[in-house]
Amino acid sequence: MLAGVFPRHNILLKAVSRTLPYRMASSHAPSLGLKDASLVRTQAFIGGKWISGKEEISVTNPSTNDVLGTIPELGVEETRQAIDSAQKAFPSWSTTTAKSRHDILMKLFALMKEHQEDLARLITLENGKPLAEAKGENTYSASFIEWFAEEAVRTYGEHIPAAAPGTRNIVIKQPVGVVGIMTPWNFPSAMITRKLGAALAAGCTVVIKPPPETPFSCLALTELAQRAGVPDGVINVVTTQQNVVEVARELCENKAVRKISFTGSTAVAKQLYKLSASTMKKLSIEAGGNAPFIVFDDANVDDAVTAAVACKFRGSGQTCVCANRIFVQSGVYDEFASKLAEKVAAFKVGDGLDEKTTHGPLIHQRAVDKVSTHVEDAIAKGAQVLVGGKVVPDTRFFVPTVLSDVPSDALVNTEETFGPLAALTSFKTEDEVIKLANNTDVGLAGYFFSRDIGRVWRVAEKLEVGMVGANTGLISQAPVPFGGIKESGLGREGGHGIEDYLNTKLIVFGGL
Repeated sequence: MLAGVFPRHNILLKAVSRTLPYRMASSHAPSLGLKDASLVRTQAFIGGKWISGKEEISVTNPSTNDVLGTIPELGVEETRQAIDSAQKAFPSWSTTTAKSRHDILMKLFALMKEHQEDLARLITLENGKPLAEAKGENTYSASFIEWFAEEAVRTYGEHIPAAAPGTRNIVIKQPVGVVGIMTPWNFPSAMITRKLGAALAAGCTVVIKPPPETPFSCLALTELAQRAGVPDGVINVVTTQQNVVEVARELCENKAVRKISFTGSTAVAKQLYKLSASTMKKLSIEAGGNAPFIVFDDANVDDAVTAAVACKFRGSGQTCVCANRIFVQSGVYDEFASKLAEKVAAFKVGDGLDEKTTHGPLIHQRAVDKVSTHVEDAIAKGAQVLVGGKVVPDTRFFVPTVLSDVPSDALVNTEETFGPLAALTSFKTEDEVIKLANNTDVGLAGYFFSRDIGRVWRVAEKLEVGMVGANTGLISQAPVPFGGIKESGLGREGGHGIEDYLNTKLIVFGGL
């Protein structure tokens, strides 16, 4: 029965369970080279207490496959306890002043800046991305806490003129209640704060299910939130791997949970959507993407190449908004391909703690296999390898790759790769490339380069995505609305994101 809820997850869990050993709970936590070893938390967090489980999940470094530590394997019972804890804390937290919540969040922001070296090291150890990139993620992650601290005091209501005399219409905003948060492993810190910051600022309490691959960043943030003064029960963290289906079902179907916020694959998002329908929950979903990156003949090719490097290969291509399909107009195709291949050939894959490393590993073997499949499929259909195209033997490192002459029906052009593969496809006309770019069921982000102001407006409006980068490959910022259309999700995070954590209530005063 449960296998039908998350079929893909069940397959993945069986594979992971063969490589991640279980053992009895231990209260000993490794330091992992952190200056403040107390930031390494290896327990879940419910009702203000760090708790263990009967079994534990080993968390590994994807660069070395070394075990970093363990987290408890929890289930439905502990999830219900966490929900109950959040529900009990909600009446008090939701009625604190906006200024009080602002002040606590600003303390958390300051702590994240103070401990940025340790937090970045945790990200690199559990995710694999280079340390410089991990430091960038911590800065990005902290910016959401700062942004939502300021949003807490901007949740304005309104007065609406009445149609009848002696009447006043007032609209107020109130927190929705307990929020269930489920996040992916590609941004272990930022995916937490983008949701947690909005929830806390609005006055909601939360139950977080972090990814089993990268739980330590979430747990470190929870520790810092306690130091910042977040009351017991407001933040709860349930860790699980084997019981992910059951835990997700409980979060979606438990009536005490009034909202779900999820970032992950479209397939899983649809299942959560179905489960949440039973209790009509509010939903924020950021699901899969298949971003087009278009270079027109009139583009500044050097700028486009620089942007493609950042947009495609950040996080070794493991980001939801990274360029997945690169369309280059025929007049500049050869120049762009040559310059991009030259840049990518200079990359150095390796351990993220090595300062010479530019790109880290893929998160697990399944990710490696998917990139390999996309490369092999494209080559079989006529694509040419300009750079890379292979796995470093017996590792999770895939050599950053550029393919040319990739046909539109190649797998890489029809589904998200989530790896360091730049697939170049040539086009001739603007109308042709718009049709190619929009020929997908998802619509998260899209990018294009052109110096024709008329074309810039036309293409920006015609791309069927929630976010467009015109002459830039970087679009993510805390103050802007982040999200997609079509099957890429519901709602927005970041700018305007707090609205998804608030209910709008009308109060009509009569007899005045």
